[in-house]
Amino acid sequence: MAKFGLSQSVRRVEDPRLLKGNGLYTGDIQVPGETHAYVLRSPHAHARILSIDTAEAKAMPGVVGVFTQADMVADGVGEVPCVIPMKNIDGSSRAETPHFALAKDAVRHVGDGVALVIAETPEAARDAGEAILVDYDILPSVTELATATEAGQPLVWPGAKNNICFDWSVGDKAKVDALFAQAAHVTSLTVVNNRVVVASMEARAALAQYDAAAGSWTLHTNTQGAWQVKDMLAGVFGQEADRFRVVTTDVGGGFGMKLFLYAEHVLTCFAARKVGRPVKWVSERTEAFQSDSQGRDNVTLGELALDAGGKFLAMRTRNLAGMGAYLSNYAPFIPTGAGTKVLASVYGFQAIYAHVIGVLTNTVPVDAYRGAGRPESNYLVERLIDTAAREIGVDRIELRRRNMVPSSAMPYVSAMGQRYDSGEFAMLMEEALKRLDWQGFPARKAEAARRGKKRGIGIAYYLEATGGAATENASVKFAEDGFVDVYVGTQSTGQGHETAYVMLTAHELGIPMDKIRIKQGDSDTLPSGGGTGGARSLYSEGQAILVTTASVIEKGRQAASEILETALIDIEFDRARGFRVVGTDREIGILDLAAQQRARIAAGEDTILLDALEIANIDNHTFPNGCHGAEVEVDPDTGMIRFEKYVVVDDVGHALNPLIVRGQVHGGVAQGIGQAFMERTSYDPESGQLLSASFMDYALPRAEDLPSIEVELMSVPCETNPLGVKGAGEAGAVGSPPAVVNALVDALADSGVRTIDMPATPEVVWKALRAA
Repeated sequence: MAKFGLSQSVRRVEDPRLLKGNGLYTGDIQVPGETHAYVLRSPHAHARILSIDTAEAKAMPGVVGVFTQADMVADGVGEVPCVIPMKNIDGSSRAETPHFALAKDAVRHVGDGVALVIAETPEAARDAGEAILVDYDILPSVTELATATEAGQPLVWPGAKNNICFDWSVGDKAKVDALFAQAAHVTSLTVVNNRVVVASMEARAALAQYDAAAGSWTLHTNTQGAWQVKDMLAGVFGQEADRFRVVTTDVGGGFGMKLFLYAEHVLTCFAARKVGRPVKWVSERTEAFQSDSQGRDNVTLGELALDAGGKFLAMRTRNLAGMGAYLSNYAPFIPTGAGTKVLASVYGFQAIYAHVIGVLTNTVPVDAYRGAGRPESNYLVERLIDTAAREIGVDRIELRRRNMVPSSAMPYVSAMGQRYDSGEFAMLMEEALKRLDWQGFPARKAEAARRGKKRGIGIAYYLEATGGAATENASVKFAEDGFVDVYVGTQSTGQGHETAYVMLTAHELGIPMDKIRIKQGDSDTLPSGGGTGGARSLYSEGQAILVTTASVIEKGRQAASEILETALIDIEFDRARGFRVVGTDREIGILDLAAQQRARIAAGEDTILLDALEIANIDNHTFPNGCHGAEVEVDPDTGMIRFEKYVVVDDVGHALNPLIVRGQVHGGVAQGIGQAFMERTSYDPESGQLLSASFMDYALPRAEDLPSIEVELMSVPCETNPLGVKGAGEAGAVGSPPAVVNALVDALADSGVRTIDMPATPEVVWKALRAA
């Protein structure tokens, strides 16, 4: 399939295995002697733990052990870390939120772990957990982000005044204030980025084994990068990293949520050492609602300053960013370093000032979720632009045209200091407008009005910024069975990595795709790996594969010069024919050469193997971008929204496999629409109870809720990596929320609705129309 090169819509090579039920997920793994773990979780949002009585639980049939935080302290087990240092505006350090695997003196959200039961079966563990008696002194809680910093609100942590854990800013405030002072018009808008539950298809799981003789652990768990979990685990246990091996097999969805070290990783490793047997934990779905990291949760005031000609002068923002009860591994970075770097988007602002306030609440911790800060920033910018256009009486498309950075300005340094190497922003927007039939919309709106419906159309231009580790590893090994094994430091969670990496390796080495296997997820196979997050996989791992296959080819030239008995300078590599002597018909295929070299090594000869392991430096990140457009129709009597059209025109650079890219965009759009119109993580403001703790109460989009999504890929190759790729995994979720909300507000604008908060459920829409 790949003999014609890259950029083909090749069907995924992993699908036959997965669709036939031959995948291997963490919950599928069974080992001799395994026990089962149950975590007793707090039913309260905030309470002091006065006592924990485990006597009855320990005596129950099948129970192997019952543990509390006191046992873990005695064993020297430390905290689950937040690895992001943060300085406040005044130079002080952010607040600390010590997060132990089990609550120490108090619980701080519903679902906080209190005790751990290990038993012979999951049922026995659960029964024993329910027999544990915990005496709580219930405390006042705070769950509403918008009001959590007000005076008199209950404190989640005594050391965090007004529940503020950090107070951070970026940008030239003085310059921004000066530009606002001279502005002809200022638009202000407060937007809500609602908290969402990630709800991956496969729940989290962990299976820990401890080797007492070696003093080492093996942890099977579904991650987005085994090496990160391994390194953090070592820190928690005060051990060298080489004492831990983390293994990740197939993963059924991650979306950022499986990047992190969780309490259950620590608990299973701790318990495996204590009971001397393997310990397995598999999350139940309601448990996932209470313990998986959640996403978004921002309330942001944005202000846009324009001159008399409608040119953007400056923007300033004040963002309340919900962190939950504890700072998760990377949580402070999401609304600050990750989110603010795309605030300038594709527009020519002179200056931007962003003020981000990290807020603690008695809720599940928040961390990276598909897009990780960039959807929140793009949503604010695109909603501001539409609002400003209405206020100053300028067409919203024309306002964007006036302010977009032209392709002639590339490379361009944005007001946030980001260097865009390439981009054809205006061209992509015009293509989206064409595909939406923007000019024909008034007629369609009038026709809908005759039927008593309200129709709206909207676009949103988005800018993404990929991220992640500064290096990536790859290893190529020629196996004895004639296959080529490629070991990678990223982790597929459903994106199609195996196909992309097989295509790239086959292209570089001239090896048939069906002779290549991708190996991932075992921290013992590579010295390190950056994992998957920030849409980094192809442009990072792709570069690692390129330098590693180049090393293989160079080793092959040296080996071929021995086999073919000629000077190294006379050996060339041809992808179709292998290694050949220039100007002759003497040649040897790469697989045959690798087999001969293995045989020579086995015979005791001193020669060269073609295997290679290389590390690539990832010097520059990329800026995927594109335009989303939506047309919706609203029934004013019910608030129901129906999609009439949805268009995406994307620049992801060189699309290695357009079929996979389009699939990724479809999935991202579905998640964005879910957030915009359906998903609401709801807490009771009095008790702090999580009211949306099941799929009976939390609405994920189904097929019937989604439009047909038209995706056009317009390649503007990235100039900062040899593949020309820009990343595609998160783009759909970045552009869709502002596009659909802009379309919805357009539909309601004639009724006097200026803005509407997500999720814009039928009830919210109906109430907005009645209020207007």
